[in-house]
Amino acid sequence: MSKREQHSIHVGVSACLLGRKVRFDARHEKHPFISDVMARHVKLVPVCPEVELGMSVPREKVKLEGAVDAPRMIGMETGCDWTRRMVNYARERVRRRDLAGVCGCILKTKSPSCGIVHVKLYDASGRVKRAATGLFAAALMNHNPLLPVEDEHVLDDVTTRDNFIVRLFAYRRLRGFLAGRCTRSRLSVFHAAHTSLLLSHSPKYCRMLDELAGSSGAVSARKLCDRYAVLFMEALRFKSTAAKNAGVLRRFLRLLRGHLSAPEERDIVWAIDAYRTGDAPLLMPLTLIKHSVDKYEIARAAEQVYLNPHPAELMLRFHA
Repeated sequence: MSKREQHSIHVGVSACLLGRKVRFDARHEKHPFISDVMARHVKLVPVCPEVELGMSVPREKVKLEGAVDAPRMIGMETGCDWTRRMVNYARERVRRRDLAGVCGCILKTKSPSCGIVHVKLYDASGRVKRAATGLFAAALMNHNPLLPVEDEHVLDDVTTRDNFIVRLFAYRRLRGFLAGRCTRSRLSVFHAAHTSLLLSHSPKYCRMLDELAGSSGAVSARKLCDRYAVLFMEALRFKSTAAKNAGVLRRFLRLLRGHLSAPEERDIVWAIDAYRTGDAPLLMPLTLIKHSVDKYEIARAAEQVYLNPHPAELMLRFHA
């Protein structure tokens, strides 16, 4: 493994989204953002459950039928039941080293193996009853409930794509924190660095996490950190908005007051307002504030992850 790969973030991806001709009809579903943009900044880990299980290319289509909480995977032409083989494969596959190290996954929408939601579930007469989750996707999410997992459509909308990228890098930081010794002091430091980021997604959850991080109760530090981790990732599922981001930016501005010259403050205020009204990108006020924080050495602001994302995160979030 190269030095770059050792330090890059790993993301699992349905192989068909990378242009590999592994679908039932021997075609692919290449997604340009994944293959042309993400591939430059993260390490992509391809996976195709059906091919890895031993299904041929091309092959008959499969469908899900039966109960929503225990669907069966059935060949649509032959009636071949792939359920047991797929379930056993999926449980083993999600534990392999390449997927165990990912910080998120992007899976093929509506696939009987990879679909997260909206996978057609048929009854015995062949009618669609309701939506289910693909067998591989279900195993992946059951194995690691905190892992950011989305289908490729999340990348087609700038806001939801940005949110997914934030969660990828936040999960990596969280995993690094949890890999070390869980103490209240370390939790307090981790939380303090993420306060602004949390506020930009969910002020309500940020308050809940404030209480957890400051807890001095009888619960063990390990249990406290585990509970924090669940709420931390839940908080980031809420999308940031221009209003919430503008509120966070104004908090930084308050920290800078007394240091800024009148023109500097005027420029930052203008940039925040322009962003809030949709006339400027978030990157503009972020850049101005970060420059001032560094210039005047405002330690409380400099420690915030919100102002100092990973370079790859920055390039992916603000990709045109």
